[in-house]
Amino acid sequence: MMPLLRSVTAAVLLVVSAPVFAATLEGSTQLVVVTTEGWDATQGRLQAFERTDTGWQPHGAAFDVAVGRSGSAWGEGLHPAQSAAPQKQEGDGRSPAGIFAIGPAFGYAPGVTSGLPYQPMRDTSYCMDVPDSPYYNRIVDAEVVGAEAVEGSTEPMRLDLHNKGDVRYREGFVIEHNPKATPGRGSCIFAHLWRTAGEATAGCTAMEPARMTTLLAWLNANARPRFVLLPRAEYQRLQADWQLPVLNGSAH
Repeated sequence: MMPLLRSVTAAVLLVVSAPVFAATLEGSTQLVVVTTEGWDATQGRLQAFERTDTGWQPHGAAFDVAVGRSGSAWGEGLHPAQSAAPQKQEGDGRSPAGIFAIGPAFGYAPGVTSGLPYQPMRDTSYCMDVPDSPYYNRIVDAEVVGAEAVEGSTEPMRLDLHNKGDVRYREGFVIEHNPKATPGRGSCIFAHLWRTAGEATAGCTAMEPARMTTLLAWLNANARPRFVLLPRAEYQRLQADWQLPVLNGSAH
C-alpha cells in the first residue's frame, strides 16, 4: 500500500501546485510587459496586452522605456518567490523583476484621464523609503502623519516643487512591489515620466510623457491590470509556466 500512497500523495501535490504559476494573472485582462536585454540592462521595451477570447493580444505598439540605473533584480510581488540572484534591495538602483499588481495613478494635476483610481500629490506628499519607518513603502501626507514621520524620506512626490521643476512624477502609477513592506526589500516603485530620453531611474520604469498619457487612459482597475518586468531570457524561460503573452520581435 505504501507505493500507492506515495503515488496518490504525489498526484495531490501536482494538482495543488500546478495552477500556482497561472494564478498570478487569473482574472486580469490588461498586462503591461517590460523586457530588458539582461539583469544589468538599464533600457527596455514596453508592450501592453489585452486578454481576449483567443488569449493575450498586443494593445498598441511597443516602445522604449528606461529602468533602474543598475538594471533589475527579483522583487516581491504576485509571482512565486525566486531564490536566484540578484534580489531587489533598498537603494540598489535596480527595478524589481516579476509580476506585480498595478496600483493607483498619481500626479501633479487635480485629476487625470484614467480608469485607475487617482491620487493628486501635494507638496506635503512623500513616499517613505526609510526601512524602519512604520510607513515604509507607503505614500503619506506630512500634514496627516506629522512632519517627524516623514523625516529621512528621499521621495517627495511633488518633485517639481522640491527639485527645481522636475517633471518625473507629473504623471505615473504605482507598481505594487513589496506589498508586505518587508524592511529593506525596496520601496516606492513607480512607472513615471523621464526627464530626458533613456535616463535610467533609481528602480522605477520611465517613459516619454505622451506614452504615459496614453497608457493611463487605457488602464482600468476593473481589468485587474498587472505589470511584468523581466530580462528577456527569464521571460522566455517562464512564459509557458506563468502563461505570459508570446512576444513578437518589436517587443524585444
